[in-house]
Amino acid sequence: MRIGIVRELTPGESRVALAPYAVYELTRAGHRVFVETGAGEGAALWDEEYAEAGARIVQDAAAVWRDSELVAKVFGPVPEEYDYLREGLILLAFLSLSVNRRPLDVLLESRCTAFSVETVSDERGALPILTPMSEIAGSLVPQIGAHYLQRPAGGRGILLGGTAGVRPGRVVVLGAGVVGSGAARVASGLGADVSVVDRDLDRLRYVEGMRLGGVRTLAASSMALRELIPWADLLIGAVQIVGSKTPHLVDRDTVEEMKEGSVIVDVDVDQGGSIETSRPTTLDEPVFVESGVTHYCVKNVPASVPVTATRALSNALLPYVKKMAGRGLIEALNSDPGLVFGAAVVEGRTVSGALAQEYGMDHHPLQSVLPLHEEAR
Repeated sequence: MRIGIVRELTPGESRVALAPYAVYELTRAGHRVFVETGAGEGAALWDEEYAEAGARIVQDAAAVWRDSELVAKVFGPVPEEYDYLREGLILLAFLSLSVNRRPLDVLLESRCTAFSVETVSDERGALPILTPMSEIAGSLVPQIGAHYLQRPAGGRGILLGGTAGVRPGRVVVLGAGVVGSGAARVASGLGADVSVVDRDLDRLRYVEGMRLGGVRTLAASSMALRELIPWADLLIGAVQIVGSKTPHLVDRDTVEEMKEGSVIVDVDVDQGGSIETSRPTTLDEPVFVESGVTHYCVKNVPASVPVTATRALSNALLPYVKKMAGRGLIEALNSDPGLVFGAAVVEGRTVSGALAQEYGMDHHPLQSVLPLHEEAR
């Protein structure tokens, strides 16, 4: 199969979908890999490394798209790339289509086959491609919050860990999933007073089982949030509804009750965000202040550590690229039912039930579009 890797055009995005070692695995298996010049520079991966791994370095992005049967990206296509989409092309990327109607329409019009890699699952129901990015985000957000709590960064002047005779900063984490539990671990390590809130008692039990110092758990309710959040120095929104828009769990009135100079970090803002006052920001302009509260709402937090994040993403994505390239699309889907959950649009039809419901579109089950075995349906 002919596989393409392009430079990301999303503002602030410096990751690349596949690292040179992944390219080597693919070329060794007999596939051809086209890499746009400079695609990996933001992650300290150079054209020479890709060439040594067997890739063909291509100057023109349009040529990569044109000559490839499968294109692996970090984020979905931006307007400058819409014209490159076509029937017969397979696209793998974080698409976030539940809050991005225009790209969905473009993908449908192009009749390409697009996979939202954030919804690909494994035999345990976990999300193997999204999880490493969530782990990185969870580790980063307490550090980010700690930075913006400092006075020179516009914060209240709070040290999350406190000091002898002085209470630590208070951190509230909404969600006890991969991001939330990771954030709780790092915030605990910084010495903060941490409250983790979730509706899923099993996830709260998991956090309790981590035996983290200074961390308590709380079952989510509207009343509990209204009482807890105004006391927070740092509020971390780590709620994730895979494949669907994230509901607003914290309303504007509650944000207005927070102390001036406190900080909100809303991780899942690319799916709508869990806090009403959130709106997407970029790594170039990461924060805004509303109601006296600093909001950090970067939708691609792992891109701030692209060297680490690229390698983690490449590790997770490579098995699926190899499977599609080696077996073809239909056999890859037949052999891996979890891959089916990533299918968003195929041949001009919406095959994702969640997307069809979100936008009131006709839903075409994947088996009605492609000849899948019974176990893959």
